[in-house]
Amino acid sequence: MAQWNAYYHNEDEEEEQEDGEQTTGEYKVTGRDSLVFLVDASKEMFIKGEDGQPSNFDMTMQVVRSVYTSKIISSHRDLVALVFYGTEQSKNPRNSFKHVYVYHDLNEPGAKRVQEVDALMEDKGAKLAAETMGSGETSLGDALWCCSNLYSDIKLRLSHKRLMIFTCRDEPHGGDSTKDRQARTKASDLKETGVIIDLMHLMKPGGFDVSIFFCDIISPPEDESELELQLEPCEKMEDLKKRVRAKEQKKRAIARLKLCLGEDLKVAVGIYATAVTARKPGAIKLYRETNEPVHSKTRTFHTQTGSLLLPSEIKKAQVYGKKKIVMERDEVAAIKRFDDPGLILFGFKPLESLKLHHHIRPSLFLYPEEDVVKGSACLFSALLRKCSERNLFALCRCIARRNVPPRFVALVPQKEVIDEGKVQNVPPGFNMIFLPYADDIRTVDPPQFPLASQTQVDKMKEIISKLRFKYRSDAFENPVIQQHYRNLEALALDMMAPEDTEDLIMPKNEQIDDRLGRLVPEFKDLVYPSHYNPDNKPAAKRKTANTGGAAEKKPKLDLSEDELKAHVQNGTMGKLTVPVLKDACKLFGIRTTGTKKQELIDALVDRLGS
Repeated sequence: MAQWNAYYHNEDEEEEQEDGEQTTGEYKVTGRDSLVFLVDASKEMFIKGEDGQPSNFDMTMQVVRSVYTSKIISSHRDLVALVFYGTEQSKNPRNSFKHVYVYHDLNEPGAKRVQEVDALMEDKGAKLAAETMGSGETSLGDALWCCSNLYSDIKLRLSHKRLMIFTCRDEPHGGDSTKDRQARTKASDLKETGVIIDLMHLMKPGGFDVSIFFCDIISPPEDESELELQLEPCEKMEDLKKRVRAKEQKKRAIARLKLCLGEDLKVAVGIYATAVTARKPGAIKLYRETNEPVHSKTRTFHTQTGSLLLPSEIKKAQVYGKKKIVMERDEVAAIKRFDDPGLILFGFKPLESLKLHHHIRPSLFLYPEEDVVKGSACLFSALLRKCSERNLFALCRCIARRNVPPRFVALVPQKEVIDEGKVQNVPPGFNMIFLPYADDIRTVDPPQFPLASQTQVDKMKEIISKLRFKYRSDAFENPVIQQHYRNLEALALDMMAPEDTEDLIMPKNEQIDDRLGRLVPEFKDLVYPSHYNPDNKPAAKRKTANTGGAAEKKPKLDLSEDELKAHVQNGTMGKLTVPVLKDACKLFGIRTTGTKKQELIDALVDRLGS
């Protein structure tokens, strides 16, 4: 059976993934992310701020808790660790390093870990930390060495390794050149193994000078815009959370393609999804005796003999004109293949020619990949700058991956936006808007209604002007998903009741009524008759009696027989809607068992084409 296990895995899932275009759902990647929090436990970290502001240690623990809970929700398979340095007590594998306390080793986050971090927060947490770990000498080199051992002990494949240092001391060793040199050497060794070291420096009296020591410890910024972030310390909790979230979130490319700008001129770009629909996780099936997860496997059997079929014994067929067209798997793959994956520039058009109704699916984001092709970032930024200056978008043909049909896309330039906290809100790059084909555009016959008078239009303009507000999508959370995870959190953390969630999408009726005042009654008087009451339901229509039996309603068809025949000859029957095709079948007395569009078209083609 070894050959069956090697050959016969769930191929239907792979076929579905290749059959459809690039979806906007979950993007599967290989390997796990890992994140180590290296927190300074010196006495300076426990000093409270002015006006009752939380201490730097308390702010750090709140951020760690936030990351733990977000990892549990969004990527529970990632590995997270919490390590303290500058402690009096020592706790690490084999106790090889003094004044280093491994509070959590590299493992998946869970409810128990969240509770243990909760115990380190506020005044009680500071007291517990003093009793458990204390504050002692500092050796950042030993702490980095301990973190390196945590990574080396992991046997899993790690796709991303990051280490964040939280401290308010710009000279952790007090000018000890030997310890400084050891820390620089160990940081260099970590960076050579692919670990990205970030500094989350906190505010201290007199300011934090990165250039004294930590500029040689941290990794260079991934982007030029992040250089200023490395120099500014965090003063507020919101700034620290935002900075950690920006570093901690995955920046994985859905695909890496070559953008062909001309003959022998190609730029390497990565495609990113900036917005993905958040969904509740699916239920996991468990074996009721042991509560262990069960795994499902698909097998295909012959309907007559009952024998198990190999993939090579399965073919595919497409019904066309009541005839099955049978094809081999290789033939199906060859039919799907149009060209190699990539982006090809067709030209440029003004942004005014791009209409809202051209949007047919969520857009993606393009950013240069300097590591793939040298010089891509320079040429990409020049193209972005010129398109922004001239208000143009680039028209390209895109093939995201193998066996995906080509699409026309519009590359719309987007400038960089940085907020007051020096955090990048909007990255520079191109938004990739998917454009429809001619076959995707449908003609809609809107129903005819009486036109509003100019007085009614002016009154509605007043109402709209009163209800306008600045909309930001990141200001509204999905209440269903938020409540779902609040309930799970309450169960996992043994809370008495889940936290209350505010439904931000509910309209503020009192505020709306205060803004509108008399405008709504005035608009009703202009539009509706005086006796109109929206609460009254219209009376149900009585059916007329018919002694001779119900007469069959004659279908109404706007197309003539000649026009239908012309559609058949030109092969444009697919442009007609299903209701029109049904009415045509009834009009010509064609009996159809199915209601699918292709079955209706085949029946009409057989009748009118003969």
